Amino acid sequence: MTPSLDTLRAVPARMIEGWNRGDAAAFAADFAQDAELVDFEGTVHKGRDTVIAAQQPVFDTVLKGSRLVHGEVHFARVVAPDCAVVHHRFGMTMAGEEEPPPSRYFLQLFTLVRQNGRWEIATLQNARLVSLESAMALDAQAAT
Repeated sequence: MTPSLDTLRAVPARMIEGWNRGDAAAFAADFAQDAELVDFEGTVHKGRDTVIAAQQPVFDTVLKGSRLVHGEVHFARVVAPDCAVVHHRFGMTMAGEEEPPPSRYFLQLFTLVRQNGRWEIATLQNARLVSLESAMALDAQAAT
């Protein structure tokens, strides 16, 4: 059975809802028990319970009141039976901000597997979207 694209697109939408409530369990609800999450800094979190344990303290402190906005799935497709990929982009506002600055836009690449009667996240890779110009400016600043 081929899933509708809406079924695949719903996964990042539910993650956003959990994030925006500051609820790590809801944020990680679609992760497989043995999933891996790579955050934009490169830290690897292995397992749904680890993701929840790492995320809730930041929701309660430094990211309290943050929101993920402008979520957009750029593509979603089944690549093999019971395996799909989803490419998602979004911005993040901190408490009190109306719009994210250009430095707080991200992309995610999901690998989803159909198991336990639903589509679950097997891996999620996060990356910050930074222009080449911004990266070069950061490099120049670091060199001084």
